[in-house]
Amino acid sequence: MIYPIRAYGDPVLKKKCRDIPEDYMELNKLIDDMYETMYASNGVGLAAPQIGKDIRLFVIDTQNFSENKQKGVKKTFINARILDESGIEWDFEEGCLSIPTVREAVKRKPDLRIRYQDENFKWHEEGYSEIEARVIQHEYDHIEGILFTDHLSAFKKQLLKGKLNNISKGKVEIDYKMKFYNQ
Repeated sequence: MIYPIRAYGDPVLKKKCRDIPEDYMELNKLIDDMYETMYASNGVGLAAPQIGKDIRLFVIDTQNFSENKQKGVKKTFINARILDESGIEWDFEEGCLSIPTVREAVKRKPDLRIRYQDENFKWHEEGYSEIEARVIQHEYDHIEGILFTDHLSAFKKQLLKGKLNNISKGKVEIDYKMKFYNQ
């Protein structure tokens, strides 16, 4: 099932998410639906708040960023916690399915260590670098109630204010299903 993506302005996008218990109903179906929704929206990551669920779940697939698709990462993260971020911050233009048509340079550290559970609730602790780290940081921010626009300067936010207001009101052209809070 393809879910509509929640648009900028929806309160669920600013909510810190709760842990998922092992008996969460139909979790595997939800994960499959999240991948399907992400691919239908041409995304590389999708967090549960973006489909209206305030749980600590996100999926990523960075294979399209890599020339050799074997080098990308396709993974599900449940109840994740970033343990450490390191290195010299670097700018990269980010976008977000919940904030279509807006792309801005965001500074993030290039390396991270993360602890998370997989689909079988088995714990893992792993390190990621560069683009995989960035996608994980972006999606992790979602489960913490943070949007990439929160990383921008006050000046940049002011410049984007009209565009963001239009997105929240549904005044944006997109080619995937969205749900607008103010409609």
